[in-house]
Amino acid sequence: MFLLGGASGLYAQKGGFDFKFYGQIRTDLYYNSRSNSETVDGLFYMFPLDKKFDPNGRDLNDADNSDFYTLYSRVGVDVKGPDLGTAKTSAKVEVDFRGSGTTYSLFRLRHAYFNLDWGKSALLVGQTWHPLYGEVAPEILNLNMGAPYQPFSRAPQIRYQYTYKQMQLTAAAIWQSQYLSVGPKSNVAGETVTQKSQEFIKKSRIPEFYLGLDYKKPGFIAGAGVHVASMTPRVQSDVNVDGETVTYRVDERITGVSAEAHLKYNRNNLLVAAKTVLGTNLTQTSTVGGYGITRIDEKTGEQEYAPLRTSSTWVNIAYGKKWRPALFFGYLKTLGASEEVIDVLGTGTGLGQLFTGTAELTYNVPHWKFGAEYSVCNAWYGDEFNAKAKATKTHTVANHRLVLTAIFQF
Repeated sequence: MFLLGGASGLYAQKGGFDFKFYGQIRTDLYYNSRSNSETVDGLFYMFPLDKKFDPNGRDLNDADNSDFYTLYSRVGVDVKGPDLGTAKTSAKVEVDFRGSGTTYSLFRLRHAYFNLDWGKSALLVGQTWHPLYGEVAPEILNLNMGAPYQPFSRAPQIRYQYTYKQMQLTAAAIWQSQYLSVGPKSNVAGETVTQKSQEFIKKSRIPEFYLGLDYKKPGFIAGAGVHVASMTPRVQSDVNVDGETVTYRVDERITGVSAEAHLKYNRNNLLVAAKTVLGTNLTQTSTVGGYGITRIDEKTGEQEYAPLRTSSTWVNIAYGKKWRPALFFGYLKTLGASEEVIDVLGTGTGLGQLFTGTAELTYNVPHWKFGAEYSVCNAWYGDEFNAKAKATKTHTVANHRLVLTAIFQF
């Protein structure tokens, strides 16, 4: 790091570059009272799994678990470059050790972008936070940062921002890389198998789009945005005909329109933040959703779809500097599809609603953060659903989670 910093400093003198290296060593110890929907072996926690009984009537998911990780330690560099015409140039590269899939302790790209700033307008090209995540996110220790209530994704994008006085317009075209949409893998013999894949947006040939407007002044942000995503679930269909598999070329598409509103006040050691999202098929943002099959062609197996809708809202309150207590509350309701469906695919499609309440306390001094967080998540799973896949009768399961975190920042 010293040699790299020394070399970059020398280059900065010759070429007009300025480098700022940063990073953190982060340790997380967690405990869950129940098995959960999660990734990274439990570090990225979502919600408790439904009851699943063995032949003796015992719930297989009623099993507590605990582990300790350092995977979210990270390093990065911020770069200021020479002007390009009238634009000020900058860039960021940041990695952690989360890996991908079930392979951990490997480098993973978090941010990689360059930015051209003309003062009132700016153009960002590369991977960074999804616009639905935006500048308003909860301040909590859990690494899910409020998911599934808060959209969570970093994505390749081309983003343009225009600022006039206290108003800022954001327009972005977004693709997918590490956070992917859920779609069908196969429907042979009537079975629908789901998978997360880049193929759905790749074959769509159309990126996601976001348009938002914010009002900003020191310590305060309020705004709203609209998001459109159009996916191609399949380009071919495998149909079982008299015991043989016949493959047809099909033309399928599912389009969803989502909206969000957010606000954040952060002054005098007080943080109050909130966001509400009406989402349609936002599985690429680490939330609950998907789509339903509305029609299947008897001959070719070509399918038509309707997106599943969800409504989610969270509120986060924190106060203090050295000692900083915080509360987080999240509520999510599944609303079903806009028309009758034959089958559904996605994440958390068996849920009716979710509620999470969290309390935490952190101790903060220069370069160090120590914290403890307790949360309880109650999940209502559907026993009965109407023709539009909305739960009409439910039962509940709950998970109690404790997280202990220590972070050294440099």
